[in-house]
Amino acid sequence: MSTETVEEFRLRARAWLAEQMPRLEDRDPGLDDPENDRASWERTKQLQRILWNGGFAGIAFPRAYGGLGLTPEYQRAFNAESGPYEMPLRINIPTLSICAATILDMGSEQQKRDRIGAALRGDELMVQFLSEPKGGSDLAGVVTRAERDGDVWVLNGAKIWSSGAYAADYGLCLVRTDWSVRKHAGLTMFLVPVRAEGVTIRRIRQVNGSTEFCEEFFDDVILPADAVVGEVNGGWAVASRQLYWERTSMGGGSPYVSGQGRGAPAAAGRALWDLARSVGRLEDPKVRELIGESRANHLVQGALVRRVTAGLVGGHLPGPSASMTRLFHAETDWRDSDIRLEIAGSAAVTGPVGQHGAGEVSELSLNRQAGSLGGGSTEMARNVISERLLGMPREYAADRDVPFKDVKQGRT
Repeated sequence: MSTETVEEFRLRARAWLAEQMPRLEDRDPGLDDPENDRASWERTKQLQRILWNGGFAGIAFPRAYGGLGLTPEYQRAFNAESGPYEMPLRINIPTLSICAATILDMGSEQQKRDRIGAALRGDELMVQFLSEPKGGSDLAGVVTRAERDGDVWVLNGAKIWSSGAYAADYGLCLVRTDWSVRKHAGLTMFLVPVRAEGVTIRRIRQVNGSTEFCEEFFDDVILPADAVVGEVNGGWAVASRQLYWERTSMGGGSPYVSGQGRGAPAAAGRALWDLARSVGRLEDPKVRELIGESRANHLVQGALVRRVTAGLVGGHLPGPSASMTRLFHAETDWRDSDIRLEIAGSAAVTGPVGQHGAGEVSELSLNRQAGSLGGGSTEMARNVISERLLGMPREYAADRDVPFKDVKQGRT
């Protein structure tokens, strides 16, 4: 354990950041170009290497796997000081806060040393291979399969909506390995090399021009036995922990993120008062109310994150409580998107486009619903809260406790 206090650490981080990290104001706006996305990922890796070389990577990860082994308070202190600087935000989700966190909890000793260490050094990125083309929110209903062939596994199937898969090195892939048991019991989690033979990745163009989302196809992909994360046919336990970290990170409560924000386009983090001033509405009482509403929402969100995080760490709140922060985060994002449009008015369509142009608002609004889907849909979050926290009756499921091979697939 470090004998350095949180405040001493904060002061050392402040001095190091000022000397080593590039200022946010000098960041190349071209990195937000959806057509130049690979450059953004390479920049992320470069920034992560700077953190690693400076001794500030993985502050809350154990020392044995490349981190500093400090408490989340040290990470929060560093994050507070990092605001004016360009940070490797895109590596936070899903590489560090979801995938590496899951491997830390559920992976083998070798997987922890190899994958967490590589991510902290900025050498590798990880992604989630969970959703399937016809699966919707039924994560346990996956039909991508892996079959044992001697000492190896053969993977076939497809996944979709994987953020940044084209830039990743490994994917946590949930597949079916036993069709004779109920759907939750026959799953296994694998670490899949994204560039392995038989893996095909296609990028999906969204309405806002981004091609971050991908779909993946696996055709006779050979995986060694040590690619299994956790136990064979114990994949649901791994996935459940992964979903916990996903909800926690999306809700703003992860101890493993470095920096502030999620690597969204710079315009998304633009202060509302600055937007209002640029369109000549800063003195409008209605606009001031909207700015105050947003500020209040973010204060409540911060308080909720602190309370839920303390409850999870202290053990007096169950794991599903992370769904509360995930849900409130989505609702805050939705409202911020609507408020930006209300403030910008017609300038959202007619105004200049660029980092500080009001025309950016309309483009950002095209992605408004992402907050209701990323990290699991808000409908699923409400189900988790109602059933697992409030004790309300579970939703009816016709395939519960039915061997998966007997579950009807497709149209009936």
